[in-house]
Amino acid sequence: MPTCESWKPALYRDSDECREMSHLDDILFVERSAFGQDTEAELTRKLLNDPSAKPLLSLLAFKDDKAVGHILFTKARLTETPKTASIAILAPLAIVPDYQKQGIGGKLIERGLQILSKSGIDLVFVLGHPEYYPRHGFQPAGRLGFKPPYPIPEKHADAWMVQALRSEVIGSVGGKVICADVLNKPEYWRE
Repeated sequence: MPTCESWKPALYRDSDECREMSHLDDILFVERSAFGQDTEAELTRKLLNDPSAKPLLSLLAFKDDKAVGHILFTKARLTETPKTASIAILAPLAIVPDYQKQGIGGKLIERGLQILSKSGIDLVFVLGHPEYYPRHGFQPAGRLGFKPPYPIPEKHADAWMVQALRSEVIGSVGGKVICADVLNKPEYWRE
């Protein structure tokens, strides 16, 4: 079972380093393995090259020099609000199947949120499993006044979630989240 000592996160922040073929190959391997198709891998490749997604934060988890997990956070912004907030979207989070249910995803989320908090991000949004992400501090965003980039059916409304990295932000801002251009397509906003 990977622990903080036996897996190492590799951090790539808005730099040419994430475009090095070996790192990109590792990222795409994890995405393809986790989802069993190319859709998320191609989305990730496009997000890494999308200027509107920057600054971005991409983390890889390794076990015995094998990439086993990846998480990506991209820039977003709020509209329809008089106040501003610095926000990011978590998408995607991927763990190679043989390494799932071992805490790697949670560690990637935790480390990513720590780095984002230190860099001044106020809020992080995710469209994901409502049973999983609340274990990592996320809560339904719609109830708090945050609209997703595209409408989400009511039966899946709780899949649209947010985590405040600054306690005073929720309640002082709201509005519609505008994501990176590549992610700004209705097909990516179905849970």
